[in-house]
Amino acid sequence: MQKTPQSILKTIFGYDEFRPLQKEIIENVLQKNDTLVIMPTGGGKSLCYQIPALIFDGLTIVISPLISLMKDQVEQLVELGVDAAFLNSSLSPQEYQRTVDKVKNKSLKLLYMAPEGLLTDKILTLLSTQKIDCLTIDEAHCISEWGHDFRPEYRQLAKIRKKFPHAVCIALTATATPRVQKDIQVNLEFDVSNEFIASFNRENLFLEITPKNNPAMQTLELLRKYPDQSGIVYCLTRNQVDELAAFLAAHDFSVKPYHAGLADDDRKTNQELFIKDDVQIIVATIAFGMGINKPNVRFVVHYDLPKNIESYYQQIGRAGRDGLRSHCLLLFGYGDLQKIRYFIDKMENEKERRIAYIHLDALVGLAETQICRRIPMLNYFGENYHEQNCGMCDNCVRGKKEMVDITVAAQKFLSCIKRTEELFGANHIIDVLRGSENKKVLDFGHHHLSTYGIGKEYSKQQWLHLARQFITNGLLKKDVQYGSLKLTEKATAVLFQNEKVMGMVEEEKPAFSRIRDIDLDYDRPLFDLLRKKRKEIADRQNLPPYIIFSDKSLMEMAAFFPQSRRSLLDMHGVGVTKINRYGTAFLDIICKYCAEHHIKEKQKSGQADIQTMHKPVKGKRHIEIGEAFAKTQSIFELSTQFGIKQSTIVAHLLQYVLEGHNIPAGDMLALSSLTPVEQKTVLATFDRLGTKYLKPVYEELGETIGYEKLHLLRVYYLSQGRKTDGQN
Repeated sequence: MQKTPQSILKTIFGYDEFRPLQKEIIENVLQKNDTLVIMPTGGGKSLCYQIPALIFDGLTIVISPLISLMKDQVEQLVELGVDAAFLNSSLSPQEYQRTVDKVKNKSLKLLYMAPEGLLTDKILTLLSTQKIDCLTIDEAHCISEWGHDFRPEYRQLAKIRKKFPHAVCIALTATATPRVQKDIQVNLEFDVSNEFIASFNRENLFLEITPKNNPAMQTLELLRKYPDQSGIVYCLTRNQVDELAAFLAAHDFSVKPYHAGLADDDRKTNQELFIKDDVQIIVATIAFGMGINKPNVRFVVHYDLPKNIESYYQQIGRAGRDGLRSHCLLLFGYGDLQKIRYFIDKMENEKERRIAYIHLDALVGLAETQICRRIPMLNYFGENYHEQNCGMCDNCVRGKKEMVDITVAAQKFLSCIKRTEELFGANHIIDVLRGSENKKVLDFGHHHLSTYGIGKEYSKQQWLHLARQFITNGLLKKDVQYGSLKLTEKATAVLFQNEKVMGMVEEEKPAFSRIRDIDLDYDRPLFDLLRKKRKEIADRQNLPPYIIFSDKSLMEMAAFFPQSRRSLLDMHGVGVTKINRYGTAFLDIICKYCAEHHIKEKQKSGQADIQTMHKPVKGKRHIEIGEAFAKTQSIFELSTQFGIKQSTIVAHLLQYVLEGHNIPAGDMLALSSLTPVEQKTVLATFDRLGTKYLKPVYEELGETIGYEKLHLLRVYYLSQGRKTDGQN
């Protein structure tokens, strides 16, 4: 049987459908068109070159910057029955030679290497005797001097391309601004028409940035929300890593430190313990995480401020790779800015210093914004985000708050900046306003100013919150390099023309209690049994548990209770190789559990259906939402009110309608992005095929209308009383 991308996707990798852009990218690579792929972490970049590699006759070389990344990818591929290997310094001479022999014997499909390894004469001579069909450059942002992780050896890869003129080149990265994207294309001499840029929006990540006041306790509070879950806490310094790891361990958390100051063996051991779920939490410097493909990381905490948005985005990208909801908390302290500025000022290259300050200023803007966090973050990567409420960041779930007149506070703050000659940052201005006697205030003689001590009515945290609003409202500009605050023309109007300023006076609190879980609806005791079996198998084979099956795969097993090989193949991430190796062991557990609890197998109606399943509807939540919808007829307003995604509101409304309740559903059609003709076609298809399962409808429509749009119209269809025999 001829190998096709779709057949390989299912039989090897166990997935029913491609993610956005994957199919188009794969087809482009198979046509031997050089390809630039910008796709967020967890978006499925690896399949874009792994599937072509299994179709090409020759060898695919994958250039990767880190040993841990190569090892993780190769382990997963080998477990899937794919002939893959890596060549790097971690191998013994015997292991290295065995891999070289495999290359010579043409028994490999994918060979992973670091750029410096590929550039050696020995390797180039070896590869010159092979048919190289594809040259893959992973973490391609390392090519660009404007990237956050520039590596000079990556700039030499353009020369390597010329040595393999018949090989297609695919460059991939998760973090690239438009400027970096252009730099990659120019360096590798790519055709702009072969550029694929997926959305940078990771919808399953909850973004929270909160003032840093008691960071150890703030971290502890978040961790207690995720008992027995995997997570990463990033710190700026090694000492901070050690102190925080000890603090968390003293509070009975399963935790290990990770930083460059540890012995190599200790660092490697701690990483392996985390990957294999023997340790739940890693406290680390930024040295940790690149190349770690652990899919079930449920939270990432930035204890200290990262250096730029690229680093922040890359690090939070290590959470929620399985597509399930994950929490990203950044503790924002202005003191951290001084530390980063100190490191930037030590840079000898003036251009690098300037770039670093531009990046840092953008990050501060993200931290200080009061609008949806996704707007400035995605804009930074050149993507326009138009949602008014994402429902998955602290600013959006907090909702609108009452604005009060803060004109007097603004005048005090602006006047103090003017009197200190616009040379200082927010912390010093606040010290003057609050009457501080610290050395800096006294040395500059600022205790003699008329604004000294006139702002004691607010705490330092309240003043910092006000200062962020003054910047956001355009009253102040911040010097990119030194952090000093400058007055704008708008500030002059407030000071001298008594123009009113509206805002909020409060100390921001973490929004933990407002966040609602959107995990899959599954049987937790069965899930725990399956997870235990997975751990036993993984330990026996010395592999990370997620390589056997991901958490999402186990959750689907515990949601649909598959009791045959055919049904098990329908689960996420279950391919032929996996079912041959592990199917019997997991089916035995599921069948036994279902027999004991009198549970019948549930039909899985299509891969996308699982994406909108949520925790079981408990009590009368769907009743509450259904009745509220009958009054407001607005899914958007309900999403804001209940702090959950619009797709979740639709799921509750479906439950409400299926129980026999009626709703006025005119808003459904208004919310639908389909044209009237497309809406009519979908409704007619429901007439013919029914609404119980969406997959037949999806396929009947030529896979041109996504499941989310079908879910919406299904509720509308049922609300009109047009139930058919296909609907229970």
